[in-house]
Amino acid sequence: MRFQSFYQLLRTQAEERPEAPALCSGACTVSYRELFERVQRRADELRREGKTCMAVLCDGSLACVTEIFAANIAGLQLVLLDESLPEAALLGLIAYTDADCLWGEEELCDSLKESLTKGVDNGGGKILFFTSGTTERSKAVVLTDYSLCQSAWNGSAKLPLLPEDRLLCLLPLGHVFGFVCGLLWGLHCGACVALGRGSRHYLDDCSYYRPTAVSVVPSLLAFLLRQNCLNAELKLILVGAGDCPSQLLQAVSAKGIRVSFGYGLTETSSGVAISVSGDPYAMEVCPDDTITIAEDGEILIAAPTTMMQGYYKWPQYTDEVLRHGILSTGDLGHFDEDGRLHVTGRKKDIIVLPDGTKIFLPEYEAELINATGHTELAVTVDEDKPILVWSGSADKNEIWNLIRPVMETMPRGQQLRNILIVQDALPRTASGKIKRWELRQKVGMWK
Repeated sequence: MRFQSFYQLLRTQAEERPEAPALCSGACTVSYRELFERVQRRADELRREGKTCMAVLCDGSLACVTEIFAANIAGLQLVLLDESLPEAALLGLIAYTDADCLWGEEELCDSLKESLTKGVDNGGGKILFFTSGTTERSKAVVLTDYSLCQSAWNGSAKLPLLPEDRLLCLLPLGHVFGFVCGLLWGLHCGACVALGRGSRHYLDDCSYYRPTAVSVVPSLLAFLLRQNCLNAELKLILVGAGDCPSQLLQAVSAKGIRVSFGYGLTETSSGVAISVSGDPYAMEVCPDDTITIAEDGEILIAAPTTMMQGYYKWPQYTDEVLRHGILSTGDLGHFDEDGRLHVTGRKKDIIVLPDGTKIFLPEYEAELINATGHTELAVTVDEDKPILVWSGSADKNEIWNLIRPVMETMPRGQQLRNILIVQDALPRTASGKIKRWELRQKVGMWK
């Protein structure tokens, strides 16, 4: 069934499979009927409180899932945030998105209350996700419960789960891939979703919950394989939100586990293409979506049921990438002879780390230039970690001191891991732009 809203999804599943398990959180299991009743009670409370926009500091708990559904059903605008972000970043994001109430760990919420605003008008149904790990360089993408439900239907049409399946949700709910493919996918199919118990339990969540399916980003998959954490009952792994080395996918297949690779964006409410058989990099386009390839190889997407409403408060950026319902992705790709999509690279100046986090290089470098007063620098990736390349003589410790205030506002995954000081000029085009590919090639020689 194609659900039109979170309310319809929860109500229908509660009516059709009332005693079936919906969510597992540690030793607690909640049926579909119980989940719907919990959400309804909490939604009634929120209506009486009269707030308009809630920022949820997502911790992946049963209470967190309940609050998200309840706030949406109560008519609040939702902002889903990563609770592990630095407080300085959270303060800015909460104020920017016009939240007038918070949900999360009590002490953290108390420290963030100063950023609350008067709220919004007509925000009901809107759900804001950030494009790259919720940083101040990220754009808040306006989605809805409708678009997210359509995304779950799209994925389920290509890769269905059975009601007897158990989907392990290890990914942050503040990221659209984690929310759709770690939570909604399972609930849409009437399966049980096991809520991961946090990063400290990555080693034992598979053995504890015994899932039959799990969604992961490439770096998490590498960790689970390296630590031999995959349980015997596991029969399907969905990988997305970043480039995945072929040896990881081959290692999964060697264990007799089916592996699928998905491609999507926050702007399209998650996946638009997914591999269902054979080559995991050869993806079939989801039913509601149309993908074309521009003359320069850029992937263009028409996704009428899952497309974003726009970037929050940034109509100029919306207009740059979304024209007449067609999204310019900045990704490069092609179709093979069987009509399956292959993603081959990126057109934009963006680094995508193995955990799916994106770094918008021009903005990142502009902050570093402002902090240091030095223009001959660039950010790139070495061994899957962001590093700074500094052209010219300098003392590394002095550079660290200059950029430390910038680093303190960033999630740990986006912070620079090394500074490489070189005497050569940075490779640039005739117009002065950094040649990103050439820079990455040169790093190996400069080290």
